[in-house]
Amino acid sequence: MDDALSAGGAPEPSQMRKQASPRAREVRRGHLAMLAFSALVAGSFSLGSMASPFVDPAALTTLRFLIAGMVVGAAALATTGIRRRDFAAPWRYGVLGVLLALYFVLMFEGLKTAAPVSTAAVFTLTPIMTALFGWMLLRQRTTPRMGLALAIGGAGAVWVIFRADWQAMAAFEIGRGEMIYFWGCLAHAIYAPMVRKLNRGEPAIVFTFGMMVAGFTMLALWSWPAIRATDWAGLPGIVWITLIYVSIAASSVTFVLLQYATLRLPSAKVMAYTYLTPSWVILWEIALGRSAPPVMVLTGVAMTVLALLLLLKDEEKPL
Repeated sequence: MDDALSAGGAPEPSQMRKQASPRAREVRRGHLAMLAFSALVAGSFSLGSMASPFVDPAALTTLRFLIAGMVVGAAALATTGIRRRDFAAPWRYGVLGVLLALYFVLMFEGLKTAAPVSTAAVFTLTPIMTALFGWMLLRQRTTPRMGLALAIGGAGAVWVIFRADWQAMAAFEIGRGEMIYFWGCLAHAIYAPMVRKLNRGEPAIVFTFGMMVAGFTMLALWSWPAIRATDWAGLPGIVWITLIYVSIAASSVTFVLLQYATLRLPSAKVMAYTYLTPSWVILWEIALGRSAPPVMVLTGVAMTVLALLLLLKDEEKPL
């Protein structure tokens, strides 16, 4: 009789788990991609603040897109291949290229005058803005638990950024550099849901390559005078170290990770991983020989981890 029931309409629980497992695996991979993304992005903050005074932001970003595009293009040819139909409606790549080019240029421009602590505090606004644009562009709703996670993660990230110092928080003021970087973060927040809206089934690495080509083309046209005026041979070593890192680790790799994750996770969950960036920055600062944070900062780290645990549970009901 059991066999008859199993052969009928209702599947066995084990069969249901097997049917759900591929989607669950994809979701987990999306979370792992964003975990790596947050660690790699943190390095660009530490190195970028050291290199920004020595080079024009647009010129540096142009070379960044060029090097990253070459790396990603070679990887795309070696893996999925690049097909002509992948570049249908090329305006899509132009839109995404403009958004990320704006973010990186404004990031380095803001770091010229803004304190690193203030700049990182502005960065924590990105997940909330992404949730808003995710609803506007994709009608992705932020559930109460996801909203709670965003709030906890934001508070924890700010606590880490200011190193558990109430006086540092009270002294926070919005200056010109912070406002410049805010507009860059706004562009970054729009980018995540736009990837999901504009992708037509292209592999993440090919889609990233198209975006980089478009971004480099527009940046080169805009920043050509600055590129020609830069004494590249006379730049200090930290600029070249930063350029190589941000081009490969913090561009080529992170762009693919971000594209991969946005096709598998809601936009708000994707950008919520930026809350881990301050914690990764602490590890970067220690690795670079700078002072370790006070013990109280670990409270903020725990809050960001709690926020991520709240976001790990999938609230979308299966069909």
